[in-house]
Amino acid sequence: MRFRFIWVGKTRDENWKALQDDYLKRLSRFVPCDIAEARESPKHDTLLIESQRILELVNPKTHAVLLDVGGTGLSSHDLAAKVEKWQNLAMKEISFIIGGSDGVSSAVAERADDRLSLSFLTFPHEMARVVLLEQLYRAFTILRGFPYQK
Repeated sequence: MRFRFIWVGKTRDENWKALQDDYLKRLSRFVPCDIAEARESPKHDTLLIESQRILELVNPKTHAVLLDVGGTGLSSHDLAAKVEKWQNLAMKEISFIIGGSDGVSSAVAERADDRLSLSFLTFPHEMARVVLLEQLYRAFTILRGFPYQK
């Protein structure tokens, strides 16, 4: 299994970037990972153009998980159980999609196999990236019985 993270734009803030890189490195000990960044749309472009850029980065055979405030909220242990289920089903690739500041089009939402909510709160995108990576790392430590999650 491998994880692919698809999001809009680069992580510009050096503090968020350092945390992102740290958790990506930690997570990569358990599962191969890569990041695909869709180019941010200029203000005059539409949500559809940005969403099309996202869809171009989604492998047709991947299991796509859209990060969405309306998605299913999971505890860390529930997320660990979901990761374990994906492993048991021998899924080759899981793609986590974080849309831009205006969200995603209905085409991206329809492509998603799962919708996951990190919180009822709204986070800046750079923070959401770090929270996602940290929670996936935490899920693996739960599955392996590592002391990190305590």
